[in-house]
Amino acid sequence: MSHLKIGDTAPDFKGLDHNGNELTLSSFLGKNLIIYFYPKDDTPGCTAEACDLRDNYNMWLEKGYVVVGVSPDSMASHQKFAVKYALPFPLISDPEKVIIQAYGAWGTKKMYGKEYEGLLRTTFVINDKGVIEQVFTKVQTKDHTEQILKTL
Repeated sequence: MSHLKIGDTAPDFKGLDHNGNELTLSSFLGKNLIIYFYPKDDTPGCTAEACDLRDNYNMWLEKGYVVVGVSPDSMASHQKFAVKYALPFPLISDPEKVIIQAYGAWGTKKMYGKEYEGLLRTTFVINDKGVIEQVFTKVQTKDHTEQILKTL
């Protein structure tokens, strides 16, 4: 598993978003990118995080950032989630966990004393040259925008 850190070049990726569009890291070169990895569509924490980013989306655009979400859910699940909450940014479906693993967002989790493998909620801020500027591993789902802004 990769342990990406500030200053590393972000791994390139290729995936389909909820509308069937192919997205790659290189398609975002020249733009600042907030890419966030989340466990599952339409769950309380993931919905709070997505809606916080949605509610601040125009501010992110004004600051020169694009937002992309990634989870192992299907394109159909992403489509329903995006429509239900009017999410204006793409959600990449990664059921094979290729992107998720490249970014080190898959690993051992604990719940109720049991260990299991799962998605580690993580956000990366990547600059317009493809270099990681910030990594968030302890994401505040309801206030994620504020959390990111404090570091920029």
